[in-house]
Amino acid sequence: MLAPDDWGRGYIARTPAESTPGTWAVLDEDCRWEREKLPRGVLASTSRYSRQPAGQGRGAVTVTAVATVHASALGADEQLSTTLEEVLRCPQQRPRSEERITGLMSLGTPFGAREQEYADDSVLEAGTYAESGGAAQPYRWMVARLGTVVVAVSVTAGTGYTEQALNELGSKALAQMLTRIEQRLKGK
Repeated sequence: MLAPDDWGRGYIARTPAESTPGTWAVLDEDCRWEREKLPRGVLASTSRYSRQPAGQGRGAVTVTAVATVHASALGADEQLSTTLEEVLRCPQQRPRSEERITGLMSLGTPFGAREQEYADDSVLEAGTYAESGGAAQPYRWMVARLGTVVVAVSVTAGTGYTEQALNELGSKALAQMLTRIEQRLKGK
């Protein structure tokens, strides 16, 4: 899991800094994200929340890192399928009561596709994020599966950041998490 320092200089933990142990995030029927008890087949799931405060003429950056370990590769693959389907069902979502994500679109890229040779499967979601009373900001949710492990990062940023900068920040974080998984799984 990525700690605030892993994202770069100036990142700090949000409140709360980490999800409740023994739970994972589920999109309910009203398109709100809730924490629920881990279902059968999910061994562990952790989310960490960090941010870089606004400064030097730039808005704040808000990031999330998630790792979920499944009992089987099929279970992990189902999580990515669900991720793709949720955007169709809920193109507008509420991660927290004061936050809103709109205009979501998603794209799945399996291993071996020209653009993707770093994981068994991956999904990219893009949309717009806003807090109550705040300006709309670009939003990215990047998910990748390696064996039975699914990792994901979300990135949103205020004024002064390009979509390319968000993509680079998210891609670097996702690559860092995938490298850690590969290192831990070697020889197992």
